[in-house]
Amino acid sequence: MPTIGFLHTSPVHVPTFEALLKEVAPSAHALHVVDEDLLADARTHGPAAVADRVQTALLGLQDRGAGVVCCTCSTIGDVAEQAEVAIPVFRVDRPMASQAVKAGRRVGVVAALESTIAPTSTLLEDVAREAGRAVELQPVLVEDAWARFEAGDVAGYLELITEAARGMARGVDVIVLAQASMSGAQAALGDLPIPVLSSPRAAAEHLVVHF
Repeated sequence: MPTIGFLHTSPVHVPTFEALLKEVAPSAHALHVVDEDLLADARTHGPAAVADRVQTALLGLQDRGAGVVCCTCSTIGDVAEQAEVAIPVFRVDRPMASQAVKAGRRVGVVAALESTIAPTSTLLEDVAREAGRAVELQPVLVEDAWARFEAGDVAGYLELITEAARGMARGVDVIVLAQASMSGAQAALGDLPIPVLSSPRAAAEHLVVHF
């Protein structure tokens, strides 16, 4: 397996992916870059506004020896995948999107940032079209959740995410937790009669299978 690069917009993702790699690929070596300003500026000015900086970060990981890069921010994931670099780059939610469109037509999308909804919806629609499937997306923006996350109240953040997912469960076939930071809510939703998908584990397993 090549050295795996990760581009993060929050430091909380570093231990998450280190733990996942130890579980699914113990011999893997990871490089991490964290740039919180990328997300802040993308929220204010749009993802395209940070494209050059994303490419610079990806080139930096490439120069340090990364053979593949996973961008763990769903807001800038599309920009990362379009960057001109010599190594494969994929957004963290792409493997999850593939799982979601196979699970059912009605896809609930739980997001904590408005800037995540459009990129995630476009990704799901594109993946569904490539698979010859149709999807009906039902996005929900969880008000006040991101403020808790930024304040360091991860438990409160996940509680709001969990409540929102439970509230939409009866009307959908599968629920997508749109941001990697939501993965902690997945276990709390394990009693639902439909699949609840989060991106970190799917991305780590994708790395093992494809790289």
